[in-house]
Amino acid sequence: MHGPAVSGWLLMALCGVTGAYCLLRTRGETGEERRAARAEALMGFGMAAMAVPAAVVTPPVWGWAVYAVLFGLASLRALWFARHSAHHLHHLVGSSAMVYMAVAMAPGGGGAHGGHAGHGVAATAGGVPLLTGLLLAYYAAYVLRSGTRLIPVATMAGGSGPGGGGWAGRPELALACRLTMGIAMFAMLLAL
Repeated sequence: MHGPAVSGWLLMALCGVTGAYCLLRTRGETGEERRAARAEALMGFGMAAMAVPAAVVTPPVWGWAVYAVLFGLASLRALWFARHSAHHLHHLVGSSAMVYMAVAMAPGGGGAHGGHAGHGVAATAGGVPLLTGLLLAYYAAYVLRSGTRLIPVATMAGGSGPGGGGWAGRPELALACRLTMGIAMFAMLLAL
């Protein structure tokens, strides 16, 4: 990720903790919620790996291809499960955005990591401006929607203490996890 190293490290830590929480959620969930928690854990850990400041740790040239393939497979998985749950459409957008960022940041992919940024008409140092803008608009709307959904859940769940099924199963924490990853994705797209 580009930009100040401190913000990259903070984003990496936030995404890593969010991924760990989502992984913990898989223990207490079943069926569709478990699949969603697994996908969110993968997204959190992948975002943490991509958020490591480029000035501190330069990923190997082949690393971007690994990201693209991994999240390409996650996109196909999300597309498959979207038949049963509309929430997986969001996972499809997120995984596809990760593929897009990996390709844009790869050497020769039009990103700032590549030594050939600026070649071609459509690609700039931030990828394809129209696609980046559409993804930014999607994540801005997603974050605002998730934030408004979080407020009523936190108010209703205010009386449920730690004895109410454990903190890993609290619905407001799952929503906060999704909100956090949406904000992180927005920040990563801005830094692209």
